[in-house]
Amino acid sequence: MSHFEYSDEDLLMLSGIQHFAFCERQYALAYIEMQWSENVLTVEGHHLHERVDDLFAGESRGNLITLRSVSLVSHSLGLYGKADVVEYIRCEDIHGIELKTHQGRWLPMPVEYKRGKPKPDERDEVQLCAQAICLEEMHKISISSGSLYYGVTRHRHEVVFDDALRKKVIEYARLMHDYFDRGYTPPAKYKTHCKSCSLIDLCMPKNFEKPLNVDHYLIQNLEIE
Repeated sequence: MSHFEYSDEDLLMLSGIQHFAFCERQYALAYIEMQWSENVLTVEGHHLHERVDDLFAGESRGNLITLRSVSLVSHSLGLYGKADVVEYIRCEDIHGIELKTHQGRWLPMPVEYKRGKPKPDERDEVQLCAQAICLEEMHKISISSGSLYYGVTRHRHEVVFDDALRKKVIEYARLMHDYFDRGYTPPAKYKTHCKSCSLIDLCMPKNFEKPLNVDHYLIQNLEIE
């Protein structure tokens, strides 16, 4: 990982990395141009997270401590945000951390809650891995895996934070900062996943599928012969 560190003033929202992995233009419209539009998918997603946040602020059962809405930051990625859930699992080796409220050593593991079912791409895995990198920097430890919980399947899916996934997170974070600093919004390009995007009416990707013929536009709209 790069030794460069972003200042507090340069930190971007960690939640944006999932949008960037899904569509760079969606990220730019929502986080740079500050445009947003709710659809049924985002509304259901908000409700799921509200239910998570409405549960106990934290609970402890034997060898497991569960904390919710945990603040995160990584100055190497230049990202900050919150984890839905961080589970602290009791461990007996030096890789764990000490907690003020509990004896022993504990290893944190991020758990992210999502509506729907597992995605065909790695946007959710990228977000979870970014959360793990934040926890690693904050606690000066190494985290090998985390979990995604989906509302439809109601099952956890383990995510291993291997080198390939970590490199994607680092590259996405770098590009997010580059786009944000330049105020750059990529041009629209229609793809199948555009149908489920809450910003499709703002983005209008189909309007940019073919180059605009100026002469044809003038004839059709201005009645110039």
